[in-house]
Amino acid sequence: MYTLAFDTTAAYCSVALLQDNKIARTFEKNMDFGQSEALMPAIRDVLSRERISFQDINLITVCTGPGSFTGVRSSVSAARTFALARPALSVTGVSAFEAYAFSLLPEELADINAVIIETKRADFYYQLFDRNLRRLTEPAADITENIIPQLRDVKVSFIGDGVERFLSRPTGLSLHAIRMDSHVSVEHLAWCGLKMFLDKKLDFPKPLYLRAPDVSLPAPHGSAV
Repeated sequence: MYTLAFDTTAAYCSVALLQDNKIARTFEKNMDFGQSEALMPAIRDVLSRERISFQDINLITVCTGPGSFTGVRSSVSAARTFALARPALSVTGVSAFEAYAFSLLPEELADINAVIIETKRADFYYQLFDRNLRRLTEPAADITENIIPQLRDVKVSFIGDGVERFLSRPTGLSLHAIRMDSHVSVEHLAWCGLKMFLDKKLDFPKPLYLRAPDVSLPAPHGSAV
């Protein structure tokens, strides 16, 4: 069985190919922009290097966000296009929260496992999971002062690219493990999707937007900027 996973939601274009549950090949490039244009060539390259075709793929797993509006839209649109091209293809979406949590090692799991994702604003994207990686909260965006009270009086593990800033000042929390991963692991994204397939819990990809996109309206003609 072949699983193809990809992610363009952050400052990376990442692709992973699993054969059964083992990594066959990966592609990853740090990119501030242009991820959507790089995705299809990267997928073609990964498949050609393994000498397989799109028809050999059994499962598509895509990161649904949160992240850049364009990146999320590009990944999800690509996955949906693949589903239209091959109706028998299994396709599932995995949030960045789920992929981060899934990458925690057994010894890193705590009573509460907090996934903290950078927004580059005053707040953070976050979601909390229990020791068995069941959701304790829905994905949300909030400031530190509103997140910390949900984490008191228990052991807490942190993971995500927002952890360093979140823990940059004292929190008074009981910390178990800290992982400051710079981005979602596309390998764990693939494994998470495969687990959903085996558990018969596929989730057709839908963009995970936790805020409206940042847009600037053009100034009226002749007005000062």
